[in-house]
Amino acid sequence: MFKSVARGVVRPVARVLYRPTVEGRERVPRSGPVLFASNHLSFIDSVVITLIAPRDVRFLAKAEYFTGEGAKGRLSKTFFESIGAIPVDRASNSAAQDSLESGREVLDGGGAFAIYPEGTRSRDGRLYRGRTGVAWLALTTGCPVVPVALTGTEELLPVDAKVPRIRPVTIRFGEPIDPAAYGEASSARARRKLTDDVMAAIGEMSGQELAGAYNEPPAANVVERVRRALHRNDPS
Repeated sequence: MFKSVARGVVRPVARVLYRPTVEGRERVPRSGPVLFASNHLSFIDSVVITLIAPRDVRFLAKAEYFTGEGAKGRLSKTFFESIGAIPVDRASNSAAQDSLESGREVLDGGGAFAIYPEGTRSRDGRLYRGRTGVAWLALTTGCPVVPVALTGTEELLPVDAKVPRIRPVTIRFGEPIDPAAYGEASSARARRKLTDDVMAAIGEMSGQELAGAYNEPPAANVVERVRRALHRNDPS
């Protein structure tokens, strides 16, 4: 019920209020599994994709958004459930694989799932190297990948802002990429190639400067800094 309200009421209100520019909606498959792969500039990106995409989209969100107490906790849970969020425990040792399995379940059921190959939002506006989970999902399920480029969401809801501003936003949907020509999901080369092609399509639409590196938050300790140094040249 809440999801119907979000899409049936909030979406037209948001369109009137924010007047987003939308390009390429006709490229999105209207049925069957589809994987949206988007750049990531703001906390509000998932909301924008959910309200604009011509499909009922699922995406991942921190489990904390679903477990709060009191009225605020219930409101948070209701909001994230209404826009299609799936809770994931990021503190778990298996968080990355659990996230991919959640996406796979949506796609295997014929649904639409959104993922950010950069992993975390870009704080400097550059487009970072994609992680290969997006390719694993596409190659495992055989579903097409639709590159998505968001522009302006970092101004719509900047870091630390609580309320969205009235700012112009553009969302572009690219041509679907068929994973069939890339090989098997077990091939690191296939995963890397597909991921790079997806990121190239996103970059072409967004016009972002390429960072040429993975986007990671500051290392919490010495052990994490050493781990990152050892995996810096990992082709996956």
